[in-house]
Amino acid sequence: MPLRYIEKILRASVYDVAIETPLDFARALSTRTQNHVFLKREDLQSVFSFKLRGAYNKMALLSESEKTRGVMAASAGNHAQGVALSAQRLNIDALIVMPTTTPEIKIQSVKAMGANIILFGDSYSEAYEHANQLAKKSGRVFVHPYDDDDVIAGQGTVAMEILRQQTGKLDAIFVPVGGGGLIAGIAVYAKFVRPDIKIIGVEPEDSDCLNQALKAGERVILTQVGLFADGVAVKQIGERPFALAQKYVDEVITVSTDEICAAIKDIFDDTRSIAEPAGALAIAGLKKYAEREKIIGQTLVAIDSGANINFDRLRYVAERAQVGEYREILLAVTIPEIAGSFLHFCQLLNGRNITEFNYRYFDAANAQVFVGISSSGEFKDRAALIGDLQTKGFDVVDMTANDLAKEHIRYMVGGHAPCDLNEVIYSVEFPERPGALLSFLTELGGRWNISLFHYRNHGAAFGKVLIGLQIEAAQQTDFHACLHALGFGFHEETHNPAYRLFSGGQAK
Repeated sequence: MPLRYIEKILRASVYDVAIETPLDFARALSTRTQNHVFLKREDLQSVFSFKLRGAYNKMALLSESEKTRGVMAASAGNHAQGVALSAQRLNIDALIVMPTTTPEIKIQSVKAMGANIILFGDSYSEAYEHANQLAKKSGRVFVHPYDDDDVIAGQGTVAMEILRQQTGKLDAIFVPVGGGGLIAGIAVYAKFVRPDIKIIGVEPEDSDCLNQALKAGERVILTQVGLFADGVAVKQIGERPFALAQKYVDEVITVSTDEICAAIKDIFDDTRSIAEPAGALAIAGLKKYAEREKIIGQTLVAIDSGANINFDRLRYVAERAQVGEYREILLAVTIPEIAGSFLHFCQLLNGRNITEFNYRYFDAANAQVFVGISSSGEFKDRAALIGDLQTKGFDVVDMTANDLAKEHIRYMVGGHAPCDLNEVIYSVEFPERPGALLSFLTELGGRWNISLFHYRNHGAAFGKVLIGLQIEAAQQTDFHACLHALGFGFHEETHNPAYRLFSGGQAK
């Protein structure tokens, strides 16, 4: 099987539309990690993503009768642009189904290349199913974004270029993983030419379909996927990519949202370009691997896979990057409710900069403050600070890794409810499309009183809502059914310390 793929990669027709992207030395990252770090700049393709390679290779190999029938695809952005540009160059009629939550900038980009668009569903999965049905009815050829041999071969040309550009020492290649087409193509080629090179996949912690499949020994379907790195938000690894990954991928590393945001900043610092979250995944994994293995002097390559990021998301990325770099520590600290307490607290920080301070009067004896404090960037610095404050008599709860605190609580004003509301708290992932909020509230239908509501737009296809409901335990099943019917992801947060310390109701 490898020889068949190697031949396909060597014969791949990608350079009619794609360029051989540079392998750039990342000076700042190399210095920080004490290794030789290189970025494979797939963000420099004309559609700002590697997806063009696989889409064009697939479509260029179609027979004349298949080209006449036209093509169908489903995508939330990068694959759609690859198919649209390929169709334009090959004079093929293209129809692409995109989720209704797709940002307007991506829709207009696809339209500008001459493709026809249907908006359907809130997610890629819904768009994919609809596109499959339309392809069967219309006779169009379906161009799969990853589970196709010719698409995999097109993506495999990335590895061919890397090994041509870096002929000397090369210890590992880090690859972002969604459906698996890119890592499959890179792994099968790299292992054939240089079996000594490690191929390491990188996935978000909340969208790790390859990681879970490798552990189970078979493909699994994730119940929910995180949507921050929307370019890799896939519930199930492709069948063909998984078969190749089982043989040729050495390991998979998972990373948090904060680590991805920090990696976006790392890429910007070295290149002055802005990667999309999926595009920065490989760097986040490389940093985590280098720290875990304590390696020095190795040559490491990370695939910068794309730069299709909405401008509105940069605010969120900048906020979370500081935490991802361990340069901001978020704490809940109890201080005496007396004049001068805040001054005394600041004096005890030994010159550290306070990045944020949230407080509202509630109790005559003690004040509960939410505070952000600058850090050196060393993980051990956080433990040292917390230990120092505790020895000085402060009750401290570490909020640095608490998503509820970072996404909602730090922005909420008003403090605790004046009494015990007997409320249940949920974090809900909400689609950013017209009428979504109205549909949600209509589905609730006035059955339960809303006691808390916080929403903040992060410039993504999906937003996050924090909602409190006065609801009896027996009725929670009905509420869960309501959310399932709407297709929303949710987590109960009633016992989250961020909520309990800063927003929970207390009996008087």
